[in-house]
Amino acid sequence: MLAAAIACLDVTLGEVLAAAPIIDSAPVGPSLRRYANSAVLLRTWHAPCALLGELKATERAFGRIAGGQRWGARVLDLDIILWDGGPYTSRALTIPHQAFRDRAFVLAPAAAIAPTWRDPLTRLTLRQLHARLTRRRTLPR
Repeated sequence: MLAAAIACLDVTLGEVLAAAPIIDSAPVGPSLRRYANSAVLLRTWHAPCALLGELKATERAFGRIAGGQRWGARVLDLDIILWDGGPYTSRALTIPHQAFRDRAFVLAPAAAIAPTWRDPLTRLTLRQLHARLTRRRTLPR
């Protein structure tokens, strides 16, 4: 499903310049199923809000039902994590994605295809953010 969605983005929304390997991850929230995650670097002519609308239309085309349980199982979930235009905020959308710095399942694929891209707010690269999130820590005594 994820590979087909990436191919669809390449045809309908612009040009997929890079696609990360698909990784398996645990759910966030009450869902019991595991998820497949990836990231793409997409060159598109759409402005951020228009792109978000197109991504939601793609989710529906792949069988996602709008208005489902928050954090519940879903067929496809497409998000805009970063944008080369810097930070962006509207009523419907905030870029960078508000939670991406705390999610290894987002940072690992993103760092695989764009390790030197910088978070416009922290100025850290995706590689640095991923390393900070996944580094081993000693347990308190």
